Amino acid sequence: MRRVGFLVRKEFQELRRNPRMFPVIFIAPVLQLFVLGYAATTDVKNVPLMVVDADRSAASRDLIARFDGSPYFTVVGVTTDDADIQRAIETRQAWMALSIPPEYGEMVGRGQPVTVQVVTDGSDSNSATVGMAYASTLIAERAAELAAARRPPGAPRLGSIDARIRVWFNPQLLSLHFMVPGVLALLLMIITTVLGAMAIVREKELGTLEQLNVTPLKRWELTVGKLLPFGLIGMVDVILVVSLAVLWFEIPLRGSFPLLFGLSLVYLLCTLSLGLFVSTISHNQQQAMMTAVFFFMMPMIYLSGFIFPIENMPAIIQPVTYLIPLRYYLVIVRGIFLKGVGLESFWKDALLMLGWGVTVLALATMRSKKTLS
Repeated sequence: MRRVGFLVRKEFQELRRNPRMFPVIFIAPVLQLFVLGYAATTDVKNVPLMVVDADRSAASRDLIARFDGSPYFTVVGVTTDDADIQRAIETRQAWMALSIPPEYGEMVGRGQPVTVQVVTDGSDSNSATVGMAYASTLIAERAAELAAARRPPGAPRLGSIDARIRVWFNPQLLSLHFMVPGVLALLLMIITTVLGAMAIVREKELGTLEQLNVTPLKRWELTVGKLLPFGLIGMVDVILVVSLAVLWFEIPLRGSFPLLFGLSLVYLLCTLSLGLFVSTISHNQQQAMMTAVFFFMMPMIYLSGFIFPIENMPAIIQPVTYLIPLRYYLVIVRGIFLKGVGLESFWKDALLMLGWGVTVLALATMRSKKTLS
């Protein structure tokens, strides 16, 4: 035990000599606990709802007000054109849509049953299931109120409301269709970020970085030479994972594969740049690995919408998610896979992702120790 005690003392002394490890060991867990403790929630609230009100009556406005007043829905728009539903759901402006037919108020007033349609985006099976349950409950409560209400003596009972549910893009609400495209994004991030994080650190530990510094290589040439092999690995992974998703898991690829592959290259620029940036602020491979995992990858997984919907996170945390490239790539990959949409539906996400990758690559290149020859 005395020998073990000396060994334990030695390990603590080594940790003390490396002060950069203390933020990773103590500060990162505390920050993640506070941020993820609020963000990691399976509750579904404030579901964005598009309303098509073809009736424009007091009765239809009352039904809309019930949805808007509920903590589970937020009405993001009211229109009279059914075509607006598809545009809103494809661009993620809305998760669900409520379509109120013409003469809704008149039919309810005459005591006739009336049908309203609820459309939901099934690409997120969990949120769709919960949202449908909330919508059905609200409509059922309103129908019960109408059934209990009576007009003057001899008048018929007011009509009931029947909700017809339609699920788009994933009619069976299979969670596999939602998770597997997200796994593609997750795997690319983990593999290429970790490999990129080891790029410069490995040279430092082996003592070969000084040898590279005296070569004719320019700074950008060193950066490209370090990242290109890992980028090629990422390209192979994209083809492999997409092939397995379509052929083995039988997930429909409704959109364009060339578009998916091209935007995956932009995403690889982000992940590789992040890995390279981590390598420039780390002194050894252990520190690079822990920094990449605890300070970057874990928060990205929880705050990107991969598991927990961003719209359900606290308002103070939601702006932070715009700094996460995984957020944009998840919108792109799920949109191409499940919705079959094109660049016109997520060009903003693609542009922000490209800007993020270029910015971080520039920072990583400036921080690298390779001097211009």
